[in-house]
Amino acid sequence: MSELQEGLISHLIELRGRLMKALGSVLVAFLCLMPWAGRIYDLIAQPMMANLPAGTKMIATGVITPFLVPLKVTLLAAFIIALPIVLYQAWAFVAPGLYAHEKRFVLPVIVATTLLFLLGMAFCYFFVFGTIFKFIAEVAPGSITPAPDIEQYLSFVMTMFLAFGTTFEVPVVVVLLVKFGIVSLEKLRDIRPYAIVGAFIVAAVVTPPDVTSQILLAVPMCLLYELGLLLARFVTVQEKTDQPS
Repeated sequence: MSELQEGLISHLIELRGRLMKALGSVLVAFLCLMPWAGRIYDLIAQPMMANLPAGTKMIATGVITPFLVPLKVTLLAAFIIALPIVLYQAWAFVAPGLYAHEKRFVLPVIVATTLLFLLGMAFCYFFVFGTIFKFIAEVAPGSITPAPDIEQYLSFVMTMFLAFGTTFEVPVVVVLLVKFGIVSLEKLRDIRPYAIVGAFIVAAVVTPPDVTSQILLAVPMCLLYELGLLLARFVTVQEKTDQPS
């Protein structure tokens, strides 16, 4: 067997081990949260319930939907709790191919990525959901009694959480692009107008078809892009000071 084949097999074995550890952390968190699956769903449903007419509840059209949907919500919560471990396993897999100064970014990147993802979800839950559902309740005809299906509501919530959590990673992406020399800071500044247009395009695709929710996603993306440019400036300055004279 050639050295190339041996190296490939060893990498595949390591990848399998990393994936097993990541999935194992999610599974452990899921099993610990299962007894409270119903309460976790009630917590997720609170923004919608707060904007429904008094006495109105959500409906479940499937036979086993009342059982499966809370489990899916609990799995999402388990993934969030295990996210630092999942991200660490992903980084640990690629870390051996990085230089020593690049490896020093492991802890800051993991912490920043996790916090920004959670911040995006929190912003969506505490601010965006309330705004969207209040807007829908105000424009809905008085002859209609809203009765959202819990499975469709979960699909909407997960899509929005993923959209906001991912887009809040913009500063980390910008800093890494500059740090690894993929794109220069000057180039990122030059394409700022295109980034703003791209933010509104992304918001139009991943959010409901109303202007309010699109603005609530696009504006933070633009601000986070500016934050990324600011942080990347300090990274480039630090690199220059680290270079031997």
